[in-house]
Order: sequence, then structure tokens, then C-alpha cells
Amino acid sequence: MKKNNEKKPAGKSGFTRSEIIILITVMLASFLGRLDGTVVNLALPKIIGDFGITVDQASWIATAYIIANAIFVPVFGKLGDLIGRKPLYLFGIIGFVISSMLAGLSSNLTSMIIFRILQAITVSIDYPLALSIIAFNFEDRGKRAQAMGMWSAVFGVAAVFGPLVGGPLIDNFSWRSIFYINVPLGIIATFMAWKFIEEPVQKIKGIKNFDVWGSIVLGVGLGALVLVLDQGQSWGWTSLRSVVSYIVSALSLIGFVWIENRQAEPVVDLKFFKIAEFTISLIVSFITFMGLIGGLFLLPLFVQEYMGYDVTKTGYLFIPMAFGMLISAQVGARLSVKYQPKYVVFAGLMWASFILYLFSGIDLTWSFAHFAILLFCFALGLGFTFAPLTNAAISPVPIQEVGVASSLLALARNIAGAFGVAIFATILTNGASSAILNVNRYTIINTLDPNVLKQAAYLMAIKANVVSYNIVFISSMLFTLAGAIAALFLRSSTKEFEGKVQQGEGMM
Repeated sequence: MKKNNEKKPAGKSGFTRSEIIILITVMLASFLGRLDGTVVNLALPKIIGDFGITVDQASWIATAYIIANAIFVPVFGKLGDLIGRKPLYLFGIIGFVISSMLAGLSSNLTSMIIFRILQAITVSIDYPLALSIIAFNFEDRGKRAQAMGMWSAVFGVAAVFGPLVGGPLIDNFSWRSIFYINVPLGIIATFMAWKFIEEPVQKIKGIKNFDVWGSIVLGVGLGALVLVLDQGQSWGWTSLRSVVSYIVSALSLIGFVWIENRQAEPVVDLKFFKIAEFTISLIVSFITFMGLIGGLFLLPLFVQEYMGYDVTKTGYLFIPMAFGMLISAQVGARLSVKYQPKYVVFAGLMWASFILYLFSGIDLTWSFAHFAILLFCFALGLGFTFAPLTNAAISPVPIQEVGVASSLLALARNIAGAFGVAIFATILTNGASSAILNVNRYTIINTLDPNVLKQAAYLMAIKANVVSYNIVFISSMLFTLAGAIAALFLRSSTKEFEGKVQQGEGMM
């Protein structure tokens, strides 16, 4: 790897000019991809109207994107290690810009699904390669942790700014504008990546030994799994289609393990899972993302359906959360250098669990400020975990295989999010059904006036749905608590990793 003469000695604080530019570059590219993933759902009602399709048909716009992204993240993580990261990274940004423009020009559902799949494929290049670029360019342990903290916060900020940016664009222009906005920003990101990112891979292995069959079987297994998680509630979790998906996913993943143990260059090196630090990091990430995403993704639905918020006001509600993440991500990164990461992650998740417990008291009497303050406080805990968890996952892995390790971390978080949405949407539905029975059981209406009875039924339904949200947040809190406890099993290995980088061990 080419050394940058501007870099300061290890242990000194503050980034060099070149490090700042590189960090801004990867943050911009990552922000674009994640913003697109959050904002498209806002446009679905408009797309349904323009294309003349049903809600069920429109759901495939999101489903196809999620499946394609899950399949290709590990593939590109491995390809980056084999053929070089910079050309693949540039291909990803350029491909995303082109596919975004095409998605904005879509004339029907079929073309939209095709272009969304292309978007998902190209954006799946970003996560593993961005982390590899950070790992190679920030060799000092403290600066690398801070860089990862800032970069990781982009994911939360993008999720927050999705409604804020998408709402006004859709309301004032059209749904196509949310795709077109990616073009100028993507061009800037492409120029910066071409100009400032250096290729870290010095010895290109090539793709002659690329694990084609492993990639195909993994893709089939992940595709079936994500499909049933996304569609299972509408299909029925025990329906024939769901059962077939379970079987295909299980058999494919078993076959994948068998194939990987016989490959010279496996797309996922199973030896990583023998590293306790790496495996525990994945487990903690999976549990916590399942709880956090599964719980909070329903909050916009609550405030819009029961509080009367429009899309733009919902976006404003999440602005304090964005600032909370930016602040706490940096604090968490700095603390993880001074103290063992497991304690930083534990503290952050315990605090997030407490805020989720407060959310379990959600009620129609809550004000805008009440929601905003709780979201800000929640972000303070969540941001603490970004850098320590990411650093803990990639630190014990050989430097030349950071791309694969990063892709596995991304895959764990993506699948966890799909599990969380599926589980908590089911909890919400079942909770509402159970709550309405309890409300009916203990409600007495001393009138036969049909207007009063109709109004009473409406109020009882609202009460039942609010109760079901209470159950969702309690469940989310329990998952997050489990993640906090699992975090205590993390072991710090960042010093060992830093030594490998500085001594050139494992460099290609």
C-alpha cells in the first residue's frame, strides 16, 4: 500500500487534509445509497397512481431492491479483494447514478423493478469497499475509530433525512425527482473517488478462482430468506409459498457451507467465524439491529396515521435524531479507543433500551417535542455503538480480507433489519387483534344511538392499535437488552490489528 506523506504519526489526534477528503468521499457515496433506500417508500403512493397498479404490486419495488442488495453485498466484498477496490468502487458509484436516472424515467412497473434491481446491485458495492478504504487509509487506531464512527453515522442520518428531503421533493415536483437528485450528487462523488482514493490492493489475484457456484447458491438462499421475510405476513407464515421459501433457503445455505469448505477463494471464508471477536460482533449487530430497526420503523406510521403528521412534518421530527447520532458516534469512537469497546457498546445499548422502554408509553397526547426529545436521546445511545462494533468486527481480520469481513457485517445488519420488520409488523398486527378483544371485553356503552356506537367503535380501534404499539416497543427493548448483554462477550483486538497494519503483515 502506498504511504501518504501527509499522515501524522500514530497516536496523534486530528485528521490530515487527505484523510478528511477521503472520509468525505466515502461518506457522500454511502449517504447517497442509503438515502435512496429510505426515500423511495415515500413515493410509492404517487407511483401507484401513475402506473395504475395495486399496493401489492408496488411492494415488489421495495422487495426486489432488498433481495438484490442482500445477494450482491458479499459478492462485491470478495471481488474488491480479488480485482482491486478503486475501479470497482468507481463502477458502483457510476452504475448507481445511471440506474437512478433510468429509474426516474420508468414508464411502468416492470421497468421500475428492473432499474431498482440495478440500483441495489450497484449500491451493494459501497458498504464493504468503503470500510476497506477507511481501514487502509486510517492506520492509526484512534483516527480509524473516529473515521468509522463518522462514516457509520451516515446510515442513521440518511434514514432520518429520507422523509425530510423526499417529502418536499415529492410534494413540490414529482416522485421522479427523488431519483434525479442522485445524478448531480453522484457525479461529485465519482469525481472525488477518482481523484482522491488510492488503490490499496497492490497484488491483484484476479477472478480466475472466483467462487461462482458459492455465490449462486448463497444468492438463492438469501433471496428466498429475504423474500419470505418481506412477503410472509401477506402470504401467511405457514402458507405453501412461505414453507417452500423456508426449505429453499435452508437447503441452499447448507449447500453453501459444503461448497465453501472446498473452494480456494471462497466468497465467504468460513474461517472468519472461528474468530470469536468477529462472530460476537456479528451476533451483537444482528440482535440489536433487529430490535432497533424493527421497533423504530413503525414510528412514522404511528405519527402519520394517528397523530395526523404529514410526510414533511414526520421528517422534521427526526432531525434531532440525526444530530444525536452525529454527536454520539464521535463520542463512542473516542471512548472505544480509551476503554474496552464492549463497555462502550454495552453502555450505548443499555441507554437505547431505556429510551425504548419510555417509548412503550406512547400515547396520542404526546407532543411533537416529546417525540423529538426521545428520538434525540435514543440516538445518543445508538450512535455509541457504531464505531466500536464495526471496528471490533474488522480488527481481527487480515488486512487484505477486510472487504469480505465488511460485507458480512453489512449482510448481518441487512438481514437483521428484514427480520426485525417482519417480526415487529407481525407483533403489531397480532397485538392489535388481541387488544381489540380486551377493549371490547371491558367496554360498556349505554346507548343504542348508531352515531355514538360508530364513534365508540372507532375510538376502541384506536385504543387497541395504541396498545399494540406499546407491545412493539417493549419487545424492541428486550431485543436491545439482549444485544447489550451479548456485547459484554466482546474482546478488544484493535491493538493487535493496528500492529499488523503498521508492520505490513498480511498486506498484498
